[in-house]
Amino acid sequence: MKYGEEAIKENSLEAWDNPCPERDYQIEMSFPEFSCLCPRSGYPDYATIKINYVPDRYIVELKSLKLYLNGFRDTPISHEAATNRIYSDIKDLLKPRFIEVTGDFNPRGNLKTVIKVSSKD
Repeated sequence: MKYGEEAIKENSLEAWDNPCPERDYQIEMSFPEFSCLCPRSGYPDYATIKINYVPDRYIVELKSLKLYLNGFRDTPISHEAATNRIYSDIKDLLKPRFIEVTGDFNPRGNLKTVIKVSSKD
């Protein structure tokens, strides 16, 4: 196993202390190289995952997030399930004041899918 594969396999999301918990501020992240596998066909699906949140006591450590998202690349999972799992895992870890996760999937079969999950309507 190569060192990158090992790092992805052994990774877990890591929370860091928020340096400014007294203030509301927004963190916006974009991961344009997300991939997973279609659970029906096994073909790869590609997306840009966008994560926007207002932290409370914790922020996410970026390398752990990168490795966590790379961990989906060999996972058979639907667009909806992937986006909702990312949302739940980050929300459960950080307990942010607000969070929104968007899965902007590349077209397949001439159909484009965008999934949004948010803690507020």
